[in-house]
Amino acid sequence: MRTLARRRSRAFPLFILLALIVLLLTACGGNASSGSNGSSTTVHLGYFPNLTHAVALVGVARGTFQQALGPNVKLDTKTFNAGPAEIEALFAGDIDIGYVGPNPAINGYVKSKGAALRIIAGASSGGALFIVRPGANIHSAKDLNGKKLATPQLGGTQDVSLRHYLQQNGLKTADKGGTVQIIPTDNANILTAFKQGSIDGAWVPEPWATRLIVEDKGQVLVDERTLWPNNAFTTTVVVASKKFLDQHPDLVEKFLQAHVETVQYINSNSDQAKTQVNAQLKALTGKPLATPVIDGALKNLDITYDPLAQSLFKAADSAYELGFLGSSKPDLSSIFDLTILNKVLKAKNLSPVAGS
Repeated sequence: MRTLARRRSRAFPLFILLALIVLLLTACGGNASSGSNGSSTTVHLGYFPNLTHAVALVGVARGTFQQALGPNVKLDTKTFNAGPAEIEALFAGDIDIGYVGPNPAINGYVKSKGAALRIIAGASSGGALFIVRPGANIHSAKDLNGKKLATPQLGGTQDVSLRHYLQQNGLKTADKGGTVQIIPTDNANILTAFKQGSIDGAWVPEPWATRLIVEDKGQVLVDERTLWPNNAFTTTVVVASKKFLDQHPDLVEKFLQAHVETVQYINSNSDQAKTQVNAQLKALTGKPLATPVIDGALKNLDITYDPLAQSLFKAADSAYELGFLGSSKPDLSSIFDLTILNKVLKAKNLSPVAGS
């Protein structure tokens, strides 16, 4: 019995030692996976291979985002061709931060009852035009009666803009008993349909608007900037999942520092930025833009970190009036969270931006 007791007395400290080792290893593993100090964390970024997402293209190309996030954070990027698909990816947790059009951001906010996302910055303004075929004999809104038009996606940003324009000019779409037919078509097929003459016009973002002009002598009926106060309206915003924003405000701040610096770089180094954007477009789509196209398109686009909140609220009102946001007007009072952006701007001695 005494021999057994002595064995137990020797084993007891060994058991304690092993337990302490397990606890230490568990604690170390927990820190690595939690990312509380940025370690072993991946930031998933979504954007389009599109000129209106130039900040994302340049920020990735120059490594500005990755550098700001630091060596212990991996930047994982995904590209999308449509806003709803990107918002669904955000819902699923596949992206944490994304560049997207205002209408998909609004729809995502409304669909999730405000739980899924916040707009944390702007990215571009303008860059959307209504282009008509030269042979369609369209010189004003009244000439659109009986015409066949296209937009990139039903309920998307340009689709809402076109439908609102028609409404303001006393015209109805075919689905509402009118004579103007709107065909949701992806941008590449819009270009083909335009060249073939199977559509009379299209409300599209850059660079597709300029491609219609350069490649098939399209004519500008409406530069959407002319319809907005100060010729400014939000085209692309930066959204973050609410969960990621709450859990990683430090990473969001680092990302927004890089975002603001990239906006400043593009606006101060237009030639270099243009080259970087086109290189990224070639890498992502297999083909760069022709020089006349990218030169013309960038003239129609403004790069800004200001989300131009009032234009977003006005766009939401238009979408609601057209029946895209449900039967009751949504409350968008909390869709913006610009606290971190304004903190970054203050540190750079830049003026704050408004979310209302």
